[in-house]
Amino acid sequence: MYIGALTLDILLGDVHSLKQKRSVVRPLIAEVRRRFPAVAVAETGHLDLHRRTEIGVAVVSATAGNCGEVLDACERLVAFHPEIELLSAKRRLFNEDED
Repeated sequence: MYIGALTLDILLGDVHSLKQKRSVVRPLIAEVRRRFPAVAVAETGHLDLHRRTEIGVAVVSATAGNCGEVLDACERLVAFHPEIELLSAKRRLFNEDED
């Protein structure tokens, strides 16, 4: 069993309040959930900043290759949104043999 984790650091476009931030982040998370129902996705950081957000994505799979493919697809989906700028993407892969 493999567990893949992806952390996306995102700069939001023309956002001037936390309410506007929610109106951008919520649909983005909902789209990832809709396109990839087998992943867990949530806003995980920069909760009090209105122009930045961090989104975490997790997937469980039988193979490391499948974990990588799913995380790649999620990263591409988020990166291609014109209203945001993906600043960084950090990926970790865990397996049951690790302590």
